[in-house]
Amino acid sequence: MRTRRGKIIVNIILWIIVAIVAVWMLFPFYWAVITSIKKPADVFRLSFIPGIQFDPTLDNWKSEFQLRGKEITRAMGNSLAIGIGAALIALGIGTLAGYGLARFRYHGWSNKSISMWILSQRFLPPAATVIPFFLIFKNLGLIDNVISLILVNATFTIPFAVLILRDAFKEVPEEIEESALVDGCSRFQAFFRMALPLAAPALVSAGIICFSFSWNEFLLAFIMTYAKASPMTVIIAGTQDTQGIQFWYVATRMLLAIVPPAVLALTVQKYIVRGLTFGAVKG
Repeated sequence: MRTRRGKIIVNIILWIIVAIVAVWMLFPFYWAVITSIKKPADVFRLSFIPGIQFDPTLDNWKSEFQLRGKEITRAMGNSLAIGIGAALIALGIGTLAGYGLARFRYHGWSNKSISMWILSQRFLPPAATVIPFFLIFKNLGLIDNVISLILVNATFTIPFAVLILRDAFKEVPEEIEESALVDGCSRFQAFFRMALPLAAPALVSAGIICFSFSWNEFLLAFIMTYAKASPMTVIIAGTQDTQGIQFWYVATRMLLAIVPPAVLALTVQKYIVRGLTFGAVKG
């Protein structure tokens, strides 16, 4: 009887903790939704229940699409191009590097040392590299250009792809590739036909992670763009005018920026879970 009562108490405590965490995680999204349908005067009053504490309105959404529709559409397109382009480059390099670290041994450097060096590139703060990147792309004539942001974001997301795919390829039995080699396949054929398809979930996971980091990047985009190549992160930050920050526009733009990565993550959710548990969490 006491054991059963203890289990009930533990379950209640766990559900309370889950509820608190859920509210903590979801409240920013709820705040964005209700702020986007508030009048400017209602934004600065403590109110959370539409229709009771304030009168909801779609004026903010109409104003965004009517007055800034072209700017937001261009920014969304820039963010998509930057995220997809950086993810593809990171996956291309990360797949080959990860496979090499999983299957081969190198003289002079241990594979662990190489992996740690690659990971250390992610620890480098973007603020320490933004000026060199700016000067390089200025000399190349690529300031305020989507190509420069794709290359920069790919540089910072490659370590994720390399380490995730290295651990994924470690989980693929070498005997499968050896059988392919015995049957007449070359090393590249065994890689593309056997190892790569088996590591597909990890590819999806790495791609989503690289895309998300590139989509959310602000500092480099803020420094290296000023008009035509500005992504959504810069547009969201540009809601301040002479009267202060327009929180109602921050909310509408934030919700618009959340939609693409959220839809993408939900679409391939099962592949993300499998890919991250397919060796990506192992040392």
